[in-house]
Amino acid sequence: MPDIRSGVRAEDVLAPLCEAFAEYPVMRYVLGPDGDFPARLRTLIGFFLVARTLRNDPMLATYDGDEVSGVAICTLPGLAGPPDLDEAREWTWARLGADARARYDHWVHVWGPLNVTEPNIHVNMLGVPPRHQGRGLGRLLLERVHAMSREHPESTGVSLTTESAKNVAFYERLGYRVVGHGRIGPGLESWGFFRSD
Repeated sequence: MPDIRSGVRAEDVLAPLCEAFAEYPVMRYVLGPDGDFPARLRTLIGFFLVARTLRNDPMLATYDGDEVSGVAICTLPGLAGPPDLDEAREWTWARLGADARARYDHWVHVWGPLNVTEPNIHVNMLGVPPRHQGRGLGRLLLERVHAMSREHPESTGVSLTTESAKNVAFYERLGYRVVGHGRIGPGLESWGFFRSD
């Protein structure tokens, strides 16, 4: 049985998340076809991790020995965005470019109607590197997030989004319901989910 740990450090989960999302369609969409994609992906996911770190949001990981085999990063309800995040955001987009930022902003715009209004824990990223997939690690991580939601005084459940059609049935099997669906671009869609706890 994998060991699940909370309070993991951003530097410990960056590489596994990059591996898990290397072929994820929306990352390819945001970052575009030009440049060093692995380095650009590391910059973007690094920004997501900085945001969680500055807010003291939960980062969970499954471990096989000393190796991270799965990651979930979340946003807790009721916390304001830290002022330092603006500096990290500008640093990120200065490196990734205006076109990538415009595509990301469009993605965020599509997400807007997919969100639920109830206070909840939002799963920002759930990633399992390909060599660890098929072992139920994503489900284990989500079970831990559901437990956190039940224990949090303000949370009414767990929300998440996916841009992979094959994930829709997976989340539905875990008790999530689709609360929104939007089109990001040709052949690229996003689904919003919520599960009350």
